[in-house]
Amino acid sequence: MKKYLHKKEVVLESGMTLPQVEVAYHTYGHLNPSGDNAVWVCHALTAHSDVSEWWPGMFGPSHVLNPNDYYIVCANVLGSCYGSSGPLHSSQDGSAPAYGDFPNITIRDMVKMHRALADHLGIKQIALGIGASLGGMQLLEWSIEEPRHFRRIALIATNAQHSAWGIAFNASQRMAIEADPTFGAPRADAGAKGMKAARAMALLSYRHYDTYAQQQHDEDAEKIDGYKAEAYQYYQGQKLADRFNAYSYYVLSKAMDSHHVGRHRDGIAAALQRIQAHALIIGIDSDVLFPLHEQQRLAEYIPHAEFHAIQSPFGHDGFLIETKQINRCLIDFIQRTNPSSQPNYRSVKTLTL
Repeated sequence: MKKYLHKKEVVLESGMTLPQVEVAYHTYGHLNPSGDNAVWVCHALTAHSDVSEWWPGMFGPSHVLNPNDYYIVCANVLGSCYGSSGPLHSSQDGSAPAYGDFPNITIRDMVKMHRALADHLGIKQIALGIGASLGGMQLLEWSIEEPRHFRRIALIATNAQHSAWGIAFNASQRMAIEADPTFGAPRADAGAKGMKAARAMALLSYRHYDTYAQQQHDEDAEKIDGYKAEAYQYYQGQKLADRFNAYSYYVLSKAMDSHHVGRHRDGIAAALQRIQAHALIIGIDSDVLFPLHEQQRLAEYIPHAEFHAIQSPFGHDGFLIETKQINRCLIDFIQRTNPSSQPNYRSVKTLTL
């Protein structure tokens, strides 16, 4: 992991400021002399900058994220607990972490730091930007802010505005964190039990009815307690509590709720029409958190866009699991959008592999 220290004051969308910001990031491969062979990966809510670890089915030779062909960059988002400035981050003068006093941030604030890092790295143009869920929100904002900076973008299981359904899920999770009596204390493990419950709630939106039916169903008709599905919720909650931080989870979920590309841009349609990159938009047919109509809306308004729906029983988490389908779809998209070829804009397909 590398660190970039942005020494200038950063004015957040809320009007609050950070005196300086540190950005943790990983790079793989080498930037070419013209500075235009970068692939920028925007990660989702609780991921980090080491994309080779959390997206292995997309990374390496014969995959889209091939460091032999591209300069791959993934930056940890502002507000996270994986190295970038956030609630646990100590300032340069060694003062105590902010914890609950870290300011509210938005997706646009995250993108502001991505842009600063890209300039620092000498990237002139991004050959492919890719992001799913919260990552797709970041990529959308960036490709609207800097339309000429991307040749291609791939938006997976994301939307132009976070839905009332998604906000309600996030608000419920924050209520669980707030109910933990330790939340608010100036220590790193504060709110951990609340976050465990919050993650169990979130999982219901990340998966699908059929996912639980297939994987967590109990065959024992005599059982009256100790169900597989219950144990699974406890396991997944603890798994996140062991690796993440409640203050960061709280801040990032609020940032997700703030997502609205049409804010101060004359609406969503006008904002999306500013995008100049070739756009591949991928939805997952069983996703209840980001349903297909949200991706279809993106394809309707982004000028050079095509939409694909992949089939998966895993709901929203399909973007982490169905990497074979996504990888093949992306490779085909890159081949068809080379300068020598003409893409089939606004095509709508259901991809079954």
